[in-house]
Amino acid sequence: MATTNNFGIALRGWRERLSPPDADGRRFQGLRREELARLSGVSVDYVVRLEQGRARNPSAQVVSALARALQLPAAERDHLFRCAHLMPPSDGDVPMEVPVGVRRLMQRLDSVPVAVYAADWTLVSWNRMWTAVVGDPDDYGWDQRNLVAGMFRTTDGRRNDAIAAWPVRSLAGDAAEEAALVADLRETAAAYPADARLAALVERLMETSRRFAELWFGGTVGAIGGDRKTVEHPSVGSITLDLEVLMVPGSDLRVITYTAESGSSDAEKLHTLRQGAEISAAD
Repeated sequence: MATTNNFGIALRGWRERLSPPDADGRRFQGLRREELARLSGVSVDYVVRLEQGRARNPSAQVVSALARALQLPAAERDHLFRCAHLMPPSDGDVPMEVPVGVRRLMQRLDSVPVAVYAADWTLVSWNRMWTAVVGDPDDYGWDQRNLVAGMFRTTDGRRNDAIAAWPVRSLAGDAAEEAALVADLRETAAAYPADARLAALVERLMETSRRFAELWFGGTVGAIGGDRKTVEHPSVGSITLDLEVLMVPGSDLRVITYTAESGSSDAEKLHTLRQGAEISAAD
């Protein structure tokens, strides 16, 4: 068996650890290939070819059937889907709950602007420095505090400075930022097909924004990574910051941080805003 045959390795390992209830007296533990084939509705020959790596592109229906037959927990089921180069299924909604460990991390990073977004880019938590640098999220005017909804409030998708309280822009330009957000949201929509709230957001944006509809029908898919941003701050002026995206395993949350190059004028501006936030908190 080739070491690169990740699907076959996982399938065989999980088959061999699971025995049927009537397995007493067997010389060896585990399900036989014939038993797995019967439980999953897949032919024995196909199970053999999957384990040996001679078949490498099982359908989502086949992977789901094998996962049920093997009684896999969610994490292992998702791994099997990824080994088949498929998107793991989700029967639930986009997670919005911020784990305790992430909240502790935000507290420890109190000198850095930090926010937590759900997979659909709903802003769910932020720290004091985020407000000091980027403003109060209650003032952004985003529908349901959703970044994508905020970026596509107008018909053509372009933000109007007269109505946008969100002071952040990508150095790559609005068009690139919009395309990246829609590509990321498309990936989330595929991962959470049962989320009615997400489906409603997409439908609403399709109806109200020509730019969003154009990008959505374009079909591009991809997760958002790091970026360079400028923040137009009313007190210290323009600040150039590096945006990093940290994924929270098991929850699909994105922890967003803004940092400045050490010793730069942008770092000095952040320090000034940090001092002001500390004074306000003390008062």
